[in-house]
Amino acid sequence: MFEKIKKYYETGVWSEQRVREAVAKNVITAEQFKEITGKGLLGE
Repeated sequence: MFEKIKKYYETGVWSEQRVREAVAKNVITAEQFKEITGKGLLGE
């Protein structure tokens, strides 16, 4: 699922907020969020 979400984010299909929601639902980890967006969950 990580690869799909990463592709969706990179192509603009998913927003950063949508990726955050995937973390909240335990679909991806906080570390994977950072890998996808380049940001930490707290905006670091």
